[in-house]
Amino acid sequence: MSANVPFLELAPIYEELRNEIDAAALRVLHSGWFVGGPESDRFEAAFAAYTGAAYAVGVGNGLDALHLVLRAMDVGPGDEVIVASNSFIATMLAVSMTGAKPVMIEPNPTTYNIDYSLLEDAITSRTKVILPTHLYGQPADIDALLEITRRHGIRLVEDAAQAHGARYRGRRVGAHGDAVCWSFYPSKNLGAAGDGGGVTTNDPTLAERVRTLGNYGSAQRYVNIVKGMNSRLDPLHAAIMDVKLPHLDAWNARRARIAARYLEGLQNCGLVLPHVPDWASPAWHLFVVHTPHRDALRTALAAEGVATQIHYPIPPHRQAAYAELGLTEGSFPIAERLAAETVSLPIGPHMPDANVDRVIDAIRRWAATTRIGA
Repeated sequence: MSANVPFLELAPIYEELRNEIDAAALRVLHSGWFVGGPESDRFEAAFAAYTGAAYAVGVGNGLDALHLVLRAMDVGPGDEVIVASNSFIATMLAVSMTGAKPVMIEPNPTTYNIDYSLLEDAITSRTKVILPTHLYGQPADIDALLEITRRHGIRLVEDAAQAHGARYRGRRVGAHGDAVCWSFYPSKNLGAAGDGGGVTTNDPTLAERVRTLGNYGSAQRYVNIVKGMNSRLDPLHAAIMDVKLPHLDAWNARRARIAARYLEGLQNCGLVLPHVPDWASPAWHLFVVHTPHRDALRTALAAEGVATQIHYPIPPHRQAAYAELGLTEGSFPIAERLAAETVSLPIGPHMPDANVDRVIDAIRRWAATTRIGA
């Protein structure tokens, strides 16, 4: 068998920018400044400018970003936060960590993003925030969400953990809603050298509250005005991402070219391919297809050396962590069907063209052999 096709390779990113990354890391190490400081300030300013937001606050990880924003909005026991039933569990966990109740609604079965047409029936007097995820790197319909939230006097917080550089109606995601939360986990389109996260917003009060909450509840050393936590973006990660940020659009363009080749090459293979609305320019963090023959497809691809992943095999309401909700199978059929049928194909900014061809050819052979799509 010829060389494997990995799902994603991170080492080539480092190799492309080895000299600049090494210099940035050494600069931090020689500075002796390992928490906060000029490196963190510089990246926050650059990332805010990139997203079009007035403020960016670095935090420890993507889950903390969600949790801190909700706390900064005074979300707590007795409140409700609406989330998509097919998001990664971190979105639910952030709500639970505040003591509020996560209220799930189904995704749009075409885009996989939260179905805003279901929101009116889900909103109650206790609803404080709508928290959509820009799933797989494709923006949700932000204008539709904003219209609903503004009309009901509630807040819009976007989970953009997979959407670095994505555009909604020509404008980068990052400053549309009240706050946008980011993960800089190494496999993200803009990744740190470990866990990292951030919040972007145009609200100065909200930005300061997030920063204070993430610094033990302190805006002034040893003066703690609220019960906070320790969640700050390490300057080493900030310096490395500051090197990577100017390359993000080029890397996303490469992902988009791979996605376009998949969309063309996988026609008539019996797969439901991603649908991209005219107003969206995805970051293509993931390229996700679905088929009732998911397991057979993965087995066939593995036999040809093609790695795949499932995002996500168990929807949040079926996890043991949320057993207290008492939600049985069939409670959210769209999320459950996607969990059973979706498969993520290899994609990344340094994926060779030959590997893209291998994936397409392997799937076409599988479809022809099994007469899928015939």
